[in-house]
Amino acid sequence: MATRRTNPVGIHLWLVLMKAYQAIQRRALRSIGDTSLCFSDFAVLEALLHKGPLPVNTVGALVTLTSGSSTAAIDRLEKRGLVRRAPDATDRRTRIVHLTDRGKILIEAAFRKHAADMETVTATLSATEKKTLLDLLKKLGKSAVSGPAINVSITKGKPNAQKTH
Repeated sequence: MATRRTNPVGIHLWLVLMKAYQAIQRRALRSIGDTSLCFSDFAVLEALLHKGPLPVNTVGALVTLTSGSSTAAIDRLEKRGLVRRAPDATDRRTRIVHLTDRGKILIEAAFRKHAADMETVTATLSATEKKTLLDLLKKLGKSAVSGPAINVSITKGKPNAQKTH
């Protein structure tokens, strides 16, 4: 019978994080799907709700959509009367995306529902555990971004990762 490690190694932590992320992501996407919005439309509206009017190119970067995908999402939302584009008062080349009243009503309700759904998903954790988890994940994420680069090469059909300094 296999024994569980009491001192997890990096690969085990990665595997557990990946599985937890995938499970939570499935629940999040289901929650967003229940709002009558696709993920990219929800993300654009949510960014505008919490950040205010934004330049078109900033919207895409904030919600990690390509330029083409963010334009398509904004076009869909504009056709539904949920957002409007307007010229920037200081730069004629820039278009600013604004929520319409209808868009604001829709995303406020959708976001409330989604936030409640995510509270349900994370209800197994106490407030202290949530804070600890957030702190640890931030620390891990920052370390992963700023840590040594890893070169991945394929040797005999298998990945071979090596740290570079």
